Amino acid sequence: QVQLVESGGGLVPPGGSLRLSCAFSGSMFNDYLMGWYRQAPGKRRELVADISSVRTFESVEYADSVRGRFTISRDNAKNIVYLQMNNLKPEDTALYRCRAFFLGDTYELDYWGQGTQVTVSS
Repeated sequence: QVQLVESGGGLVPPGGSLRLSCAFSGSMFNDYLMGWYRQAPGKRRELVADISSVRTFESVEYADSVRGRFTISRDNAKNIVYLQMNNLKPEDTALYRCRAFFLGDTYELDYWGQGTQVTVSS
């Protein structure tokens, strides 16, 4: 069983920075696609960024709205995935959740954390 625990959210003024962390407990961290998603009140959940498994060379993907401002990374020794967020904007305000996804030959595993709130406001 995998558990994901996010941390690092908070209140920050526009232009500020935050680093979110997602601690993965369980096995096979290196084999999971790890992602950050967000959902603001009244809006659909959206992918912010993801990073593929070690086997697939840790390729990254970003939403257009955050590309150039956010950076996703993973520490495979510590089983943590990070989201560095710079030049934050009010529209980045949302609940940010971590996801771990594994696609096997005949099954898939999909886990979510509870989330950490990010509020960008002066």
